[in-house]
Amino acid sequence: MAMQFYASPEQIMRDRSEFARKMIARGRNVVVMSYSGGVLFVTENPSKALHKVSEIYDRIGFAAVGRYNEFENLRAAGVRMADLRGYSYDRRDVTGRAIATAFAQTLGSIFTVETKPYEVEICIAEVTASPATDELYRITYDGQAQEEQGFLAMGGQTDVLSKLLREKHAADMSLTDAVQLAVEAVASVGGEGGKPRTIDPNQLEVAVLDRARPGRKFRRITGAALTPLLETASKATETPAVGTAAAPTAGEPPATESTGTASTETKSGDGSATSGETTAGAPKSADEASTREAAAAESRAAKPDAAEESSTAEAGDGGPAAETPTDDTASGGDAES
Repeated sequence: MAMQFYASPEQIMRDRSEFARKMIARGRNVVVMSYSGGVLFVTENPSKALHKVSEIYDRIGFAAVGRYNEFENLRAAGVRMADLRGYSYDRRDVTGRAIATAFAQTLGSIFTVETKPYEVEICIAEVTASPATDELYRITYDGQAQEEQGFLAMGGQTDVLSKLLREKHAADMSLTDAVQLAVEAVASVGGEGGKPRTIDPNQLEVAVLDRARPGRKFRRITGAALTPLLETASKATETPAVGTAAAPTAGEPPATESTGTASTETKSGDGSATSGETTAGAPKSADEASTREAAAAESRAAKPDAAEESSTAEAGDGGPAAETPTDDTASGGDAES
């Protein structure tokens, strides 16, 4: 007769825990945090029909990571329980703590009795009058219920996410800051070489429990309402590039810059052509400029002397007027009568 294989209860529970943790760590992370306007849920979910974030009751939200069919069964059971209690007693009697306790009992029984535990981790959040009194409950695969303060992260590598949230989270932060922080935390793991990733907005599932909303507090943020929340709060001021010319003032022609070169060809004594390049618009030398100024001054000084001699000759003999001196005559100083 073959003997049945024996395993100690500790070994069985250890194997089940390892199995459940390994499966949960393969799921996409979920971040839940309290902010000034309510409670925020952010997760990466490419599916548009299978939601990881949902509503349980008026002020109570639900988020989960792991196997979808298992946590969806728990969510449906939680909705039925909340509706029944609210109808039988009062809507104020439905609390997040009661829902979290029921989930913990169910998961604990499944983990102990069933061969395979549920591969899920669940968050139950209840929004209240202020961020200090918001309630966040984490329920693990083995039925343990823990109350978290301010924020929580579920999925794989939660230590990295929790460290980032602990450093930057504040209870009075705005919705924009909270969304950007949650997306930064979700994208901080899973990249190549441990580097942060860039998540497309279409792959994000974002929802809030709006503190100021009357009646049912739960609402989803998608499409055009989500895009402004993901943009950076401050944009860099545009500055002109270095070396850009200043704009001309009114009535002043725009400045131009000559950079072209003009090619010149000269004939050498043996008839061969030689070419050289001179920079267009280059300033003339000081010696050449001074020589031209001196020649112009001498020409201006010679012209009045020639005109005076011509008028004297005409007055002396009463003859016809003298001919207008040419440039050569004027430069020589003699006038023809």
